[in-house]
Amino acid sequence: MAMEGEVTEKLLKNPAAVGAGDDGEDEPLKDRIWSETKKMWIVAAPAIFTRFSTFGISIISQGFIGHIGSIELAAYSLVFTVLLRFANGVLVSFSMFTITLIVDFFTSFNHAV
Repeated sequence: MAMEGEVTEKLLKNPAAVGAGDDGEDEPLKDRIWSETKKMWIVAAPAIFTRFSTFGISIISQGFIGHIGSIELAAYSLVFTVLLRFANGVLVSFSMFTITLIVDFFTSFNHAV
C-alpha cells in the first residue's frame, strides 16, 4: 500500500516558481545550469563510455588477429561487419516498432467523450 503523501508530492519544481524562487530562495542561473549539467552527465557518461569501449575492443581485437594472419583478419572483419549491421538493423527496427506502438496507443483514445 502506498503512503498518503506519495501521490500528492511534487517531484519537479514548478517552472514558474523557478524564476521567482522556490520556498523563498532564489537560485542563480549559474547554479541551475550546473545542476542540470551534472544530471545530464550522469546519464550521458555511461553511454559515451560504452560506445568508446565497444569501438576500442573491436579495434584491439582486429589488431591482435591481424598478427595471426591475413585470412583470419579478413574472416574477423567480415563476421564483425555482418554481425554489427545485423544488430544495428534489429535495433532500428525495434525502435521504429516501439514508436509506432506508442503513437497508436496515445492516439487510440477518444478524447471527445
